[in-house]
Amino acid sequence: MSLRQRSSSIPNQPSSQNDVVSQAPPPRPPPRDALSQALQGSANLANLLPTGTLLAFQVLTPIFTNGGSCDAATRPMTLVLLVLLAASCFLASFTDSLRCANGEVHYGFATRKGLWLLDNPDAAALPDLSRYRLNAMDVVHALLSVVVFAAVAMRDKNAVGCFYPAAAREVQEVVDIAPIGIGLIASLLFVVFPSRRNGIGYPVTRDRGFIFN
Repeated sequence: MSLRQRSSSIPNQPSSQNDVVSQAPPPRPPPRDALSQALQGSANLANLLPTGTLLAFQVLTPIFTNGGSCDAATRPMTLVLLVLLAASCFLASFTDSLRCANGEVHYGFATRKGLWLLDNPDAAALPDLSRYRLNAMDVVHALLSVVVFAAVAMRDKNAVGCFYPAAAREVQEVVDIAPIGIGLIASLLFVVFPSRRNGIGYPVTRDRGFIFN
């Protein structure tokens, strides 16, 4: 009886192994290599495409393709729709915006001489429009936006089903693999040559401001 009382009165002492485990710091995350940083840049692909064009593509493609089942009438209409959306991506790359001294924001098209505004603001409040002139990077971004839009269209089941209702195995492999390669290459080019314009339909970034150098 006394042995039971003595054993019950002895407090439970934590083991040293539990203390070591509880005091051990959490493991550090693995370092990011160059490939993971490049793949992270694919998130910026949305900056290459106008949001309005993507919304129109997502809404109109199922309607024009009849859910991916095109006929002799809807197939040409779908082709015209895709060409118009690709042209919209191309032209939107040449748009930019500026903020006047009075705080108003105005949009326009970049030309060789400067920014051609869509409206007629007060000329006294405008900055130097020649700083927004067209350059070679605008052409690169415009071509990249068309390529990225083509990759997005190739990943859409309605668009693919409209033009390739019974695609062969080789064609299906190209449709599955090509958009991934295009997206990776475009993301790398976008990281190397970032766009500094804030055009129509593009996300607004706070760190860029509205002055294009």
